[in-house]
This record gives sequence, C-alpha cells and structure tokens, in this order.
Amino acid sequence: QVQLVESGGGLEQAGGSLRLSCAASGIIFSINPANWYRQGPGKQRELVASIASMPSGSSRNYADSVKGRFTISRDNAKNTVYLQMNSLKPEDTGVYYCNVRDPFTTYWGQGTQVTVSS
Repeated sequence: QVQLVESGGGLEQAGGSLRLSCAASGIIFSINPANWYRQGPGKQRELVASIASMPSGSSRNYADSVKGRFTISRDNAKNTVYLQMNSLKPEDTGVYYCNVRDPFTTYWGQGTQVTVSS
C-alpha cells in the first residue's frame, strides 16, 4: 500500500521560507517522477514543481510563478521529496500536495497547509 505523508507547512510572513517534506512508503521515489502541486483558496490545483526519476536524469521543472524561489529535491536514502520555498509571497498560500506516478497509478498525499501573511 502506497502512502505519502507531507509535513512542514505552517504560517510564515512574506519574504520568509518553509521546507515541505513528503515521505513515501510502498513506492520508491528515485525511480518514479514526483511533483508538488498546490491549491489556493478558490483556485484550481496547479503544478508547482516536478522532478524526474533518476533513470530519466532527475530533471526539474517549475511553474513560472515560483522559478528562482522554490527548489524541489529528493533524498533517496530517506525516500523523501522536499520543496524548499524561499521569498514567500501571500499568493503562495494554499494546500500543498505531493504526488508520485508509477506506470499504472498516480498517488497523492493528504496535503499540508501553507499560509503566507503580508
């Protein structure tokens, strides 16, 4: 059974930083692509950052709105994916979800709330 558990969300002031973690069990992050999504108040869920599997080169991609501020990374030994968020803005507020895809299924975590105050 695959389980993704996000943590690290909270309340932060604009300009501050947070690091989100997504720990996986039942699936190996290093051989599957992983993503961070977010859903702001009244908005659709959007892709924030992605990291390809190691066999695919571990390339990273970011939404234009977070380029230069957010960094996605992976610790293979801990089977955990991170999202380092710097220079936070109020518009970064939302529930952040991690997601991982194997050849058959997409799995989602329960989400962690990030609130950025101005």
